[in-house]
Amino acid sequence: MNMVLEVIKSVILGVIQGVTEWLPISSTGHMILFNDLWPLNFSKAFTDLFLVVIQFGSILAVIVLFFHKLNPFSPKKTTLQKRQTWSLWLKVLVASVPVAVIGLVFEEKIDALFYNAPTVAVALIVYGIAFLFIERPGRRPAIRDVEHINGKTALLIGVFQVLALIPGTSRSGSTILAAVLLGCSRYAAAEFSFFLAIPAMLGASGLKILKYGFHFSSEELLVLAVGFVVAFLVSLVVVRFLMNFVKKHDFKVFGWYRIALGLVVLLYFFVLKG
Repeated sequence: MNMVLEVIKSVILGVIQGVTEWLPISSTGHMILFNDLWPLNFSKAFTDLFLVVIQFGSILAVIVLFFHKLNPFSPKKTTLQKRQTWSLWLKVLVASVPVAVIGLVFEEKIDALFYNAPTVAVALIVYGIAFLFIERPGRRPAIRDVEHINGKTALLIGVFQVLALIPGTSRSGSTILAAVLLGCSRYAAAEFSFFLAIPAMLGASGLKILKYGFHFSSEELLVLAVGFVVAFLVSLVVVRFLMNFVKKHDFKVFGWYRIALGLVVLLYFFVLKG
């Protein structure tokens, strides 16, 4: 095994993870294309673990960037602000219940049925069209800040997050789309989507590690560590970019990108590969 090549692949996958996890363009669609073109030279079990665990690097970036906002114990916060932070965490946990329940029970069956190129391509295109639809002229969001998202809205966003179990949908894509449809501003939708990722990815990473075990070879640990660090660093940049981007722009560019990527997936797997 050429470890230099495996580390290079890990770096590229870390970049893909760091970019596509937060932009509503589906990390799965990109991972499927890359893994088919240049897969990691490890067991399928480790590769599956790697693709989930490097997500924790992305989550760490969100925790670092929003640490003050997410910290209910901050001495710099007033009593009211601390209560608002606890309220935010409660809404995040409520919104996380649907995907936790459905994921634990049906994730393996969903992967067996839907983890394929046609499903990914269709999901990319359908949700791409949906992003073009929600950006209709004259839309006036009723919820400007994440603090103003109520429990009912949070739960409904969480229900939409279940759709992300279908490859090609995009976790951030489904939650942002739901939040905007429910009256949130683009900024509030993106921010709440970031916070929702924390319990979702922590849970997924933890379960994968427990299932795989802690018996990593030195090569596996190196590849995993590189992917983790790269995903963290890239996520720091991408999260900042998206939060600044949505202040001045809409999501149409991501809709068109999803449609184009879906067509590329179809072309690659059904025409070029025959």
